[in-house]
Amino acid sequence: MAMVRVQVRTTDALVAEGLASYLSEHPGVTVLEDEAAEVPDVLLVETERLTFGVFSMLRHFTATVDRPVVLVASEIEESQLMVLVENRVVAIIPRAAVGRERLVHSVLAAADGGGVMPARLMGELLEHFRRMQREILQPNGLTLSGLTAREVEVLRLMADGLNTNEIAESMRYSVRTVKTIIYGVMERYQLRNRSHVVAYAVRAGVI
Repeated sequence: MAMVRVQVRTTDALVAEGLASYLSEHPGVTVLEDEAAEVPDVLLVETERLTFGVFSMLRHFTATVDRPVVLVASEIEESQLMVLVENRVVAIIPRAAVGRERLVHSVLAAADGGGVMPARLMGELLEHFRRMQREILQPNGLTLSGLTAREVEVLRLMADGLNTNEIAESMRYSVRTVKTIIYGVMERYQLRNRSHVVAYAVRAGVI
């Protein structure tokens, strides 16, 4: 297993030392110094509250490094969850619940492309997505993927093996309209061909 490089960001030196100690005891994790030239695989951020400074740091890290973030915090509001997700926060640990095993598990999961969140926050995040879908996306014919409802239907029929003429007949569109929809998706997401379009839709979870 490759060594996971972690950088710890916190304003409390004692807390930083404690977190680094937890992580360093695992043979698969190495903690980078603040001035290290290496790019971390995971950023670990500890804070009492999510201030403007914390969000600014997260945005800068996402823009320059684009690696997953594990957050240890005491207070998180529902309105802040989407901003955290947009800034690559994939795991959240309440400060009161930080322990060696939980911290290491969260860091390794983040490095492996996964995520860990408390049930309450996950519920709030899912409810936020549902509300956004219901109040914003659906009235405008959009989905969470950014695809319109008719784009999703065309991709679903493509995945079922239908050709352009068959899709047009099934959806009661002209062949030209179906081609325009397909090429629009290809151009927007820089997809090479129709097989690539279907593969993208499957990975995005829309079909």
